[in-house]
Amino acid sequence: MLGQATVQADFTLVELAEDAGVSIPTNCSSGTCGTCMVTLVSGDVPLPEVLPPGLDEDVVEDGARLGCIGCPKGDVDIDVRPPL
Repeated sequence: MLGQATVQADFTLVELAEDAGVSIPTNCSSGTCGTCMVTLVSGDVPLPEVLPPGLDEDVVEDGARLGCIGCPKGDVDIDVRPPL
């Protein structure tokens, strides 16, 4: 599913995806559960200094980001993962 949204400061991937007509599953909206995990294909979605419970080093190395807390810095391409 392809969608496009204009990046706005402090908007999360989930919010931007919704604007683009793409649904990213969510549950906790705080980075705890991992339901909204996506794969960052290109672009920059900075990680928090301390990884939240929904992420670990192994999946981050594979490009995982959490849509509910991840705020892109410019254009990004993501793949939506099936919910955990």
